[in-house]
Amino acid sequence: MLRGVLFDLDGTLGDHDGSVLTALTAWLPTVGMTADPAMVERWHTVAETHLAAWRRREIDFPEQRRRRLRDFGFAGPDAALDDVFRGYLVEYQNAYRSYDDVAEALAAVDQAGLRVAVLTNGSAAQQRAKLARMGLADLGPVWTPDDLGMAKPDPGAFSGAVARWGLRPEETLSVGDRHDLDVLAARSAGLRAVHLDRLGAGPAGEPHRIRSLRELAGHL
Repeated sequence: MLRGVLFDLDGTLGDHDGSVLTALTAWLPTVGMTADPAMVERWHTVAETHLAAWRRREIDFPEQRRRRLRDFGFAGPDAALDDVFRGYLVEYQNAYRSYDDVAEALAAVDQAGLRVAVLTNGSAAQQRAKLARMGLADLGPVWTPDDLGMAKPDPGAFSGAVARWGLRPEETLSVGDRHDLDVLAARSAGLRAVHLDRLGAGPAGEPHRIRSLRELAGHL
């Protein structure tokens, strides 16, 4: 029997990509760059490269930010790079918003009598601040690699979160936008999983796939 829903945050509850675009549009001109589509795409590519290294625990969270800036041509000591990144971060935090289907999904989960928690690959302070900005500070437990010592797609991140929640894996449904991180990894840990494929990017063969959180009620 299902007892809890474990949501991803960025790309699932919160509009990370939209927030990044808004932030880059405001910030890049202040550092002499243009927020054209190619530059925005490059930002995402560079970010994923160094976030992947952080997820593997090869570098810490501040260092992945510095490496992203170095790939964009910024130079200088760590403190200077941290100061540059703060300019982007302020814009990103101000832009962060929830998707318009979140409230309906959470209401469906509540109506089904299920518990809610969040498992997210991000720093604990930043991710909890995002939830507070969205009015979801009291949503439920929030687990990050800072809490668990490992990040998705390590199945241990799911196992650790579920154990701390007091549930069994088979009683928990993982919902997220990354098929590799939120679906396959969750299933490896024994959880059920639903892929939130907002952009229709696939994989098309995934049997438990939704295009909006408004469709989540059918999987509860």
